[in-house]
Amino acid sequence: METNIVYSKPVTGKNFIGRKNESIILGNLLRQGENVVIYEAPKTGKTSLIQQTFFNMRTSGEMFSLADFSLDNVRTSADFMLRLGSEVLKAATSSPEEYPGLVERYLGGTHFVFDEDIFAAKGQVISLNWDLDLNDMDAVITLPYRMAEDSGQRIYIIIDEFQNVMLTEDGEKLLKTMESIMKGVQGPQRKMATFLFCGSRVNAMKFIFEQKRYFHRQIERVKLSPIEDKTIADANIKMFLSNGKVIDRDLMLGTCRLFRNNVWYINHFCAICNGIAKGYIMESMLEEALSEMIAIHEPRFKAIMADLTTFQICLLRAIMDGYTKFSSAEVIERYNLNSSANVRRLKDALCKKEIVTFSDREDPEILDPLFEYWVGKYFFEIQ
Repeated sequence: METNIVYSKPVTGKNFIGRKNESIILGNLLRQGENVVIYEAPKTGKTSLIQQTFFNMRTSGEMFSLADFSLDNVRTSADFMLRLGSEVLKAATSSPEEYPGLVERYLGGTHFVFDEDIFAAKGQVISLNWDLDLNDMDAVITLPYRMAEDSGQRIYIIIDEFQNVMLTEDGEKLLKTMESIMKGVQGPQRKMATFLFCGSRVNAMKFIFEQKRYFHRQIERVKLSPIEDKTIADANIKMFLSNGKVIDRDLMLGTCRLFRNNVWYINHFCAICNGIAKGYIMESMLEEALSEMIAIHEPRFKAIMADLTTFQICLLRAIMDGYTKFSSAEVIERYNLNSSANVRRLKDALCKKEIVTFSDREDPEILDPLFEYWVGKYFFEIQ
């Protein structure tokens, strides 16, 4: 019986590799009641790390509640508060019959109510009967602290795609309000509820936590370090062997380098190879698998390039050619970038589109390794 190569969902247990230290660090911070932020490019292992960490905590006998939700489709402050309040109530209770009483107990005096029809239709525990105000926001943001203190059981709140708070009608006001209310929670109550903010739009999260410095000294960042190519190669060679397939170690290490050790891309690639090969995996099979990968993702990559201006494409080409000093006269002239002021605007544009990020030293990095390969080989036709 063949062993599946998992790439379509987060992994835990034997499929979780290479992030043991990060899992220990994250677990320790959570146990200490520290709020945490994690932001990395899409499909780099954020959710797997979080799930593995909470799995380890439960295995060690720790008792806690977990509220986990995404802001993917949240575009207003009211939506955010409704989602947060509803998920906390769901996590902290075992029976829907308790919801009306809990809403009255913990959110009484606010504009939040339990609406049976809305709950039946949407699974939304709380609804608004008036416009959201500051008292409502205070009640929801402090809700996990108050409920956890009363129950004696800690609660962890995971908010995924947190950068989407900036897409609400006044994102900065919402962040300032959250920051202020959370800062006001003191004493033992503060450690009873812990927030974990996650985001896959790296530059948008950098804007919140590095440029604007929201939640300064209230939150700790856990940064994901690259998984060693040896670790990834060993895991996939073992996986191939369990399926009766053999791959040369150098070819597997070359695959890791091609995808910059992005485990999601590598596992997807290996799953394709596993379907193609009958025994020994030849280099020609890797080329065929790569062609299939490109065919799957090329429409997305073409859409990205179609959304760029000519100047933005010129800057991207300069990045692909290895330049870092984009405001130098040589680079501006060679790539027709117009001026150093225009270069700054172009860098901001590529960051906002989450194509490139820049380090503290202003070194560029293309966030998606397969896009980097495709744009070099197929768009710019770099030999």
